[in-house]
Amino acid sequence: MFRAIGDVLRQIGSAVATVVTLPFRAVARLFGGASDTAHGRRA
Repeated sequence: MFRAIGDVLRQIGSAVATVVTLPFRAVARLFGGASDTAHGRRA
């Protein structure tokens, strides 16, 4: 019983963490790509 509740909470926590970090990753990729092109490097 408690194990099932723990599994559900863990899944919810990981889903929330993914949703929270996605925008930050997108912004980091955006600025990373911009800095790469500004320096003349092509990824």
